[in-house]
Amino acid sequence: MNFALSVLRLMCLAWLWPVTLLKGSNTQNQRRHKDVYLGENTRHKHGGRIDFKTKKSDSTKSLLIKSEQLLRIEDHDFAMRPGFGGSAIPVGIDVQVESIDSISEVNMDFTMTLYLRHYWQDDRLAFPSSNNKSRTFDARLVKKIWVPDVFFVHSKHSFIHDTTMENIMLRVYPDGNILYSVRITVTALCSMDFSRFPLDTQNCSLELESCEYDHAYNENDLMLYWKNGNDSLRTDEIALSQFFIEEFHPSFGLAFYSSTGWYNRLYINFILRRHIFFFMLQTYFPTMLMVMLSWVSVWIDRRAVPARVSLGITTVLTMSTIITGVSASMPQVSYVKAVDIYLWASFLFVFLSVIEYAAVNYFTTVEEMKKLQKGKLPVSYDATQAMAYDGCFHNDIDVSPFPELPTTPSTTRTIPPRASSTEPPPTEGTRLWRKRSVGKNIRFIMSNSYMIDSYSRIIFPVAYLLFNIMYWCIYS
Repeated sequence: MNFALSVLRLMCLAWLWPVTLLKGSNTQNQRRHKDVYLGENTRHKHGGRIDFKTKKSDSTKSLLIKSEQLLRIEDHDFAMRPGFGGSAIPVGIDVQVESIDSISEVNMDFTMTLYLRHYWQDDRLAFPSSNNKSRTFDARLVKKIWVPDVFFVHSKHSFIHDTTMENIMLRVYPDGNILYSVRITVTALCSMDFSRFPLDTQNCSLELESCEYDHAYNENDLMLYWKNGNDSLRTDEIALSQFFIEEFHPSFGLAFYSSTGWYNRLYINFILRRHIFFFMLQTYFPTMLMVMLSWVSVWIDRRAVPARVSLGITTVLTMSTIITGVSASMPQVSYVKAVDIYLWASFLFVFLSVIEYAAVNYFTTVEEMKKLQKGKLPVSYDATQAMAYDGCFHNDIDVSPFPELPTTPSTTRTIPPRASSTEPPPTEGTRLWRKRSVGKNIRFIMSNSYMIDSYSRIIFPVAYLLFNIMYWCIYS
């Protein structure tokens, strides 16, 4: 029985052996055809020949050393600065200002986008290199090594750009020199002085310093300096809507903290001069026009009450609107600005034009009442007509034209005798010079109220012109 089973197995093996040989030959043929197909594609891609360099680089991928192994990240404690316990490590800084995005007078700050570059040497990151070429890494390696703890003083908000990746670049040279560059947008405080606004010039600065926490590095551990002196600060073409950048320059200083000591501080200083043309169109020219419009009332008849009153009130309300609009766009400071002086002085001129007509109307009414009492006006009157002319309701007054005094042809003037005068009458051809006191002149103007309008036509424009000359000479 066992012999029969053995014979049956041998017969099966003999029957399956040719099939196995056939499959093996087919597999070798398929591999051969695949190699031929790949070779043809390679020849077609590389101009009819096989690129053995590409094949060699592909075959050595598994032999590449990781960055951490190359720089021996795991062999050192990068929580400490290079050369800890020795002399201070110098860290060079240079900045390229890309743009000044905004300047806010209300918040007293500015927003700037810049490239901040750090230069220092860390012997722990030195690596062997046959061609002495540097290696560039991204932000993932920055988190594993020591970098300077530089921050922006008086910063309100800042962030590192991360589109499409974090805008951080780390370049390590074989001798351990390091370049660390980062693209930052920062909003920082700028203490502005608006006493000459809008004819002002603002000095702003962005300050860089090592962190002032207890674990930070003071001047004995870390020394910040401008790497290339004044050439360490570079700017692109920057154009602002309301300011002209007069100057960009770096500077250096020290900051003292009672708990931690002295720290190096770097300054990015820039001077901004405001463009005046915008404010001329939005504030100064409309104000001038409102003041000149208020002068029109002195050329209108003093009895045209509705016209003069409505014109005066309109100009006053318009000036109030201009002042409110300017104040809303400015910070609430405790001192007077240059634009406030101009606006309130102009408002005073407009207000005085309204008061001027009030005085003219009042003195005209008093003058008519006196003439009525002296009997120089007829008793018949039309109250409605009187009210329409001068806005005042007069009892028993008719505002018909005053009767002319009778005149007699004579070559000499007839002077009414005065009881208290002992001087002889003047001879023919003598010019009379009467000296009146200030009180008499005021009473004379009050009794002739039309003269107030006549004087105002000259005094108001001349006074406003003198004010403008003084204002622009002082602030421009």
